[in-house]
Amino acid sequence: MSPAPRGLCWIAMLFLLQVHFQPRISAQEPATNSRYEFREEHDPNGIGKFYLGREIAHVMGHPAAIWLERPEREAEERLTLLTRLLDLKPGMVVADIGAGSGVLTMRMAPKVAPGGKVIAVDIQPEMLLLLQNKLSREKVSNVELLLGEANSPKLERESVDLILMVDVYHEFEFPYEMLQNMTQSLKPGGRIALVEYRLEDPRVPIKLVHKMSEKQAVRELTLPEWNLEHTETIDKLPRQHLMIFTRKPSQP
Repeated sequence: MSPAPRGLCWIAMLFLLQVHFQPRISAQEPATNSRYEFREEHDPNGIGKFYLGREIAHVMGHPAAIWLERPEREAEERLTLLTRLLDLKPGMVVADIGAGSGVLTMRMAPKVAPGGKVIAVDIQPEMLLLLQNKLSREKVSNVELLLGEANSPKLERESVDLILMVDVYHEFEFPYEMLQNMTQSLKPGGRIALVEYRLEDPRVPIKLVHKMSEKQAVRELTLPEWNLEHTETIDKLPRQHLMIFTRKPSQP
């Protein structure tokens, strides 16, 4: 039998890690919450909780950090190009939500220096410890680590120029509550950059609940209460949408 392709080996490894290390659903779920629907019959890779018709996916646990660091990721996701497309400038404050082991945080930090910083947010302290060790080794000083919660990244009001979410929004247990904090944290004219695997493309080798369509993303991020405008979708990445949402001027 010929050996499996390297990409398939990574997928098999990720599956095993997800099976054994899926974090449990928060016990703080309100007894009644009309924003969410729960179904007994659902995708086994989802948590059975639905938001605006979309099932929420299981979170990738910290033992799967090796997946984030895989050498093939640059070719598969073009991280260098993604960083360039974000139009980062010195002095900017960027929040990397679901930063994980900090692959994107480390790329963005030098782009916003001097005078700027990256706030690396994750709900898993183990991920932040991995990133802290990396920051110490590479002597990077303009990154702030922030332990978020399932329903809030705990960002300060009007403190951030750009929020980046890469392949993480679809895993939020409380997407409405998370967006409530994130939109409030944006400075006037601030942007949210949402990166998700394209559901519209069946060739993208990712489980269905870990993909999002542009239509669904726009529906969720342009609810009137967010005061966000979908200003651009950039489809220059091999497998993902890069969708930009900009905070509108406040109404008088």
